[in-house]
Amino acid sequence: MLPSGDASGTRLRWAQACAGLAMWCLGALTLSIPKGLLPFGVLLLLTTALVPVRVAAGARRLGMPAAAVAAAVALAVGVPLVSSWMLGLEPGEVESLDRLLVLPWTMAWAYVLAPSSEWLWRGSLCGLAVAAVLAVLQVADGAGRASGWGNAIVFADVVLLLTVLAVFCRPPGRWRWAVCGLVLGTLAILLSGTRGTWPGLLMLLAVLVLGSGWRSRRSRLLLLGATVAGVAALVTAVPGMSERARLQELQRDIERIDHGDHDSSAGARLERLRVAGRAFLEHPWTGVGFAHFDRAMERLPECRRTPAPERCHLGHAHNDLAEWAATMGLPGALALLALYGVPLALFVRLWWRAPRPPNPRGVALAGAVFVAAFASCGLTQSMFAHQTTTSFYAAVTGLLLGMAMREAATRAQHRQA
Repeated sequence: MLPSGDASGTRLRWAQACAGLAMWCLGALTLSIPKGLLPFGVLLLLTTALVPVRVAAGARRLGMPAAAVAAAVALAVGVPLVSSWMLGLEPGEVESLDRLLVLPWTMAWAYVLAPSSEWLWRGSLCGLAVAAVLAVLQVADGAGRASGWGNAIVFADVVLLLTVLAVFCRPPGRWRWAVCGLVLGTLAILLSGTRGTWPGLLMLLAVLVLGSGWRSRRSRLLLLGATVAGVAALVTAVPGMSERARLQELQRDIERIDHGDHDSSAGARLERLRVAGRAFLEHPWTGVGFAHFDRAMERLPECRRTPAPERCHLGHAHNDLAEWAATMGLPGALALLALYGVPLALFVRLWWRAPRPPNPRGVALAGAVFVAAFASCGLTQSMFAHQTTTSFYAAVTGLLLGMAMREAATRAQHRQA
């Protein structure tokens, strides 16, 4: 048992009640209001202050999984500082990475207070409903892309992650609500015009359909194909939707790339990947400096002109692996892989050992798909260059790990009893 000398039963009950509210706020408010992560952060701090010794003891009881997660976070925060120090550069936006320290904290917090994942599921559904309404209102008001309260890409990325939680954290028998969340999330993503979320959305659908126990595997493949075809038909049939989804723009970008013109959205991304590759090969151990990707871009002749094209000053590589490898060398690439790989391996291990329901759901599966979806978004966007996506990844990954570990511990106790 965890020690209780630092907290009365009353304080523990208050902490557990507020933990459920914090989970709901994380899902419901992240996109619904400006600075939407703040309520969760305040409640996390308050509940930890109520039972600090219990949370610290929970971290010790978690053992090697907690140590592995903490090591991955320490690597992700430490490598940028060392890289900047070795090159004599300012560390730049390291404050966006120090938010990763929340990951082992929320892991221990969720393990000790054991909040129900249903709070996170309910909050995610509320958050998706608000995001869809915001997207429709902004587009109806004449906005080219729905962006919530900030960046359109960040908005779509968080919508995708909320959709993962709404689908896989659902309680038994709530699949209709999960489908509703999936529809709301897809609508908001399409109206945002963010194409980088499509691979993650397809992966979500694949896990949902292929992992279900519905008839034969052939029937599931046909259902998945019909679902994807239905979404494609909707996009092409609804007037203006293909423009909103930027399908025509993508076709024009490809044509411009074929003619050697990289001054477009897709062209700039391909150009930055090439620049990142050269920077990594030239500086394999230190990179060009954390948060200083523009130093690599300045080597392009067109980026030395005055004025330089806008794409020369975007600040990052629009790809997490390329960004970390180019700016921090091989240590940076390994740190990123650990930041994804350690939680993903733990989730897969917990999911494999747990009793699996006929339909794909559960905290461990939600965590695995969440990390994989986040990584897929990182193929076209530097996810850890933004405080919102960094904080959301750290908070949700830690929560899901802590809850999954608590479920595993409870099952082990029942087997021994």
